[in-house]
Amino acid sequence: MVRCAVSKLRVKAAGTREYRDDLTLFKRRDLIGLVFGISSLVTSSFDAMGAGLPPEEKPKLCDDACENELENVTMVTTESGLQYKDIKVGQGPSPPIGFQVAANYVAMIPSGQIFDSSLEKGSPYIFRVGSGQVIKGLDEGILSMKAGGKRRLYIPGSLAFPKGLTSAPGRPRVAPNSPVIFDVSLEYVPGLEVDEE
Repeated sequence: MVRCAVSKLRVKAAGTREYRDDLTLFKRRDLIGLVFGISSLVTSSFDAMGAGLPPEEKPKLCDDACENELENVTMVTTESGLQYKDIKVGQGPSPPIGFQVAANYVAMIPSGQIFDSSLEKGSPYIFRVGSGQVIKGLDEGILSMKAGGKRRLYIPGSLAFPKGLTSAPGRPRVAPNSPVIFDVSLEYVPGLEVDEE
């Protein structure tokens, strides 16, 4: 009889231990799930911040007042099909082909959603104008500008991105050969600004 009691006691003890192990395991799983859940939320919020500012908060070269003024500015169309409106005509030199220029730009799809901007990078983009370092429409549009000027370029698909651009966090997709809009300001032409003084 003692043996039965002991064996029953052992069974109860073993059952209690299994129950405790199950309880501990359950709590550990919950804790691990909770940790992963919180970490994914934190990571997601960092990813969202890394994607850039919401479209309405992105820096622009043309604000609402500028947009209203542009409605009354005459559109110029070149032989290639590039169209532009001058936001502000510059007073400095025009860049010769092959010269470096320093320009700020805001690139948009026709809906107005920004897909690239030098303003977000914090410094003007420097490149050799007319040498194929940028899309054809931007090259052509800047060549007829003067330093200090701002212009909106309506670039047809043939002068934009023949292969398109894939979407990325905070950046919409640009379809192959689709038109794009660039607001560009020609900040200066290194080497020519000294000659004008």
